[in-house]
Amino acid sequence: DPRYPAALMLMISYAASVGGLATPVGTPPNVIGIGFIRTLIGVEIPFFQWSLVGVPIVLVLYGFLCFYLRAVAPAGLSVLPGSDELIRSERAKLGPWSRGQRSVAIAFGLTVMLWVIPGVVALVTGEGSAAYQWLVRRMPEGVAAVVGALLLFVLPGDEGRAITWDEAMRIDWGVVLLYGGGFALGVLSFQTGLAEALGRGITGLLPLSGSFGLLVASVIAAVLLSETTSNTASANMIVPVVISIARAANLDPLEPALGATLAASLGFMLPVSTPCNAIVYGSGYIPLGRMIRWGLMLDLVGIVVVITMVRLLAPLIR
Repeated sequence: DPRYPAALMLMISYAASVGGLATPVGTPPNVIGIGFIRTLIGVEIPFFQWSLVGVPIVLVLYGFLCFYLRAVAPAGLSVLPGSDELIRSERAKLGPWSRGQRSVAIAFGLTVMLWVIPGVVALVTGEGSAAYQWLVRRMPEGVAAVVGALLLFVLPGDEGRAITWDEAMRIDWGVVLLYGGGFALGVLSFQTGLAEALGRGITGLLPLSGSFGLLVASVIAAVLLSETTSNTASANMIVPVVISIARAANLDPLEPALGATLAASLGFMLPVSTPCNAIVYGSGYIPLGRMIRWGLMLDLVGIVVVITMVRLLAPLIR
């Protein structure tokens, strides 16, 4: 079936976008939304608690992806001839792990462990326990990430250390400034009263009925915005406004802010929606019309899944 290559490429793109919802560091909108929720609402979302919401969403959407793309673009074969031999030969070319690869795996594993441990401790001993409070004060998520990065300068690599200072200087630090700058603009919109003015104005125009209505509107707006702009810009623009709308309507802002944060990563229709879409579209396997049709279905299902899961699981992160 000539549609199968397009479905295979889109599966890679969509799975990369959907998988990022599972953890706070999986995609930029998660980091941005968590920052706004912490700063503007005063709710801290630890790594483990976020995953309690994100992982079920990922599992449901991934299951739908497998079912839907196999239905609309069947391969026509149960087994691809020669695939086993090809995979074995490619794996053999990789050879054993190098010293640098092992060092990076150690640093990554330690970082993830430091991210997850506070949530596990809170689950076992309670958030009021001395152990949890000590971990929150001494080992927040930002410190854990820095510890993992510093380890790369200490652990051995193939030639010298796992990462050198010259290599670190070539990292695109402008991306970090982009996230920080967008977050600063969102906070300033609150401090200057712009977000409040927008919230009150939009509240008067939209027929919002309760917190569920605002959650639905927030998720739909985030998806529509992410289709035409980057997901980073979408989160920076919509999450502060959603929080201000909720406060202007005397509603709890956590659910709509969380829904908008998750939905900002659900742009699946256009090549400009996410970098993943742009990369696979550039392969030449995917006609634009097919990407729009299949992406629209995933957008609609994603909206329903995010709204449902946020409504059911948001109490777990309070």
